[in-house]
Amino acid sequence: MPHPADASVTALYQELILDHYRRPRNKGALEDADAHVARKNPLCGDEIDVRLRFDGDRVADVKFGGRGCAISQASASMMTVLVRGKTAAEAQQLAERFGELLRGSADAAADARLGDARALSGVARLPVRVPCAAMAWKALEEGLRGRG
Repeated sequence: MPHPADASVTALYQELILDHYRRPRNKGALEDADAHVARKNPLCGDEIDVRLRFDGDRVADVKFGGRGCAISQASASMMTVLVRGKTAAEAQQLAERFGELLRGSADAAADARLGDARALSGVARLPVRVPCAAMAWKALEEGLRGRG
């Protein structure tokens, strides 16, 4: 994989982020959710609402709502695509790996398991934007813990 600083990769990543922002996947209501977590970033006003439905230990469905910047909304969209159908443990591992990506891990940025979410690797260089990208994933982790 080319270095993220490569202009063509940067442009591709920007397009992926904008695509998920403009055409969010899995945005909307989820009836009969087993877990519901709402988060707000007080610094910028972004809001994320994550709802999960489980089938045993598997994330059968996941939806998000809210409003905010392109990074927070695209990250939520990417997260829902990645965790649907995964076991709770697999979803937790993806969330942890995404956290590594936001801390600047080149290894995580190259991890194909993160799919389109790798496009957010550049956020690590913008500390003020890290909470925007992390918000949906933190809500996911809280929902996984509370699925009782």
